[in-house]
Amino acid sequence: MTVLEIVFGVLMILVAAAIIVVVLSQESKGQGLSGVITGTEMMSGESRARSKEARQYRATKIAAIVFFVMIILMNIFSMLAK
Repeated sequence: MTVLEIVFGVLMILVAAAIIVVVLSQESKGQGLSGVITGTEMMSGESRARSKEARQYRATKIAAIVFFVMIILMNIFSMLAK
């Protein structure tokens, strides 16, 4: 294992922990799939544009993107090291 792989591994663990914390701190609406099918979820999106839930949703999305990009970069770097 190279130093770069160890650094990426530690960073991925930290990002995964951040995703877990953000997802668990989000409030459940209780509507689930029925809210999406009936359209009530779409209508409530405007009122939460500046709310805490919107910030948490954005943070979750950014953390997930960072996590997947790190996985791809780690695989590329490990292939180049061989």
